[in-house]
Amino acid sequence: MKALRFHAARDLRIEDVAAPDRKPPPGQVLVRNRFVGICGTDLHEYAYGPIFIPTTPHPFTGAQGPQILGHEFGGVVTAIGEGVSSVKPGDRVSVQPLIMPRAGDYYADRGLFHLSPQLALAGLSWAWGGMAEEAMLHEYNVQRIPDALSDEEAALVEPAAVAVYSCDRGGVGAGSAVLVTGAGPIGLLTLLAARAAGATTLFLSDINDARLAFARSILPDIVVLNPQRDDVGSRVRAATEGGAGCDVALECVGNEHALKACLDAVRKQGVVVQTGLHPHDNPLDWFQVTFKDVDLRGAWAYPTHYWPRVIRMIASGILPASKIVTARIRLDDAVAEGFEALLDPSGRHIKILIDLAA
Repeated sequence: MKALRFHAARDLRIEDVAAPDRKPPPGQVLVRNRFVGICGTDLHEYAYGPIFIPTTPHPFTGAQGPQILGHEFGGVVTAIGEGVSSVKPGDRVSVQPLIMPRAGDYYADRGLFHLSPQLALAGLSWAWGGMAEEAMLHEYNVQRIPDALSDEEAALVEPAAVAVYSCDRGGVGAGSAVLVTGAGPIGLLTLLAARAAGATTLFLSDINDARLAFARSILPDIVVLNPQRDDVGSRVRAATEGGAGCDVALECVGNEHALKACLDAVRKQGVVVQTGLHPHDNPLDWFQVTFKDVDLRGAWAYPTHYWPRVIRMIASGILPASKIVTARIRLDDAVAEGFEALLDPSGRHIKILIDLAA
């Protein structure tokens, strides 16, 4: 089958590789992939990797490069292994890509599978990924989707789950005032998730005016801020009750200046959630953390049981994830029209989906 594989930084290759076995092992499912998204993690691997892609066999899965990329995807079940009961051939599914022990691990035994130290991901540290014609996955990795969810939306459940979990960690609720820093795919999905959770006052900060304008086209009533021109904290305080600041600030880019802006903008006893991955240490003003009595929380990936909930949110229209899609391309064009396009500093594209049937 055809697959896009990571060999080294700036070295992605469309290759013919052996397809998965037609008869899945017990507990596993064969999926014909339909759409797959290019994630920021994929971009970082392409530009600077290997980062998460193992260079020696992964301790849990045994996987190592060259790696088939793609962990935001969905498709159609074509075969099931012995013991599989939740899906059958012909079912359309969204893929939950986290792979880990299901028991015998401190976190797995408590249902916190995403926190397992042995965690692996389809498309990063598993033999199969979404940027190929097919993938073999565990039964727990696939969730049947309703008719109301499109094949394209099935590939957006994974990044939307990141966004929903970020809002949950922050306690976003009805009437909340929320700042999101970073107008990339996760930032925009987090903005939509915050609105779905009931937030009524939304602020978005980014240095890219094109992305801010795109965000306004999705949610016209948001307040957009460019920290190269605007004092984010002052603007947020001026537009919130009592000049106190926002209730929740969600950092979705992994930038030290953005995190500092979140701490500045949040009210006393507010919550700051770090969702973006920082590449290095961040010298935060810890006096302000104490003085403002804030909660500072991380948000790593998502609990795996989120899939049905996020699917319902997208299918109902309350979280219109497909609005962030700016292009759909073929697998053959993934490097030039996908990875390179997303690395363009102009920021013209937000989310690019690869159509495996094109």
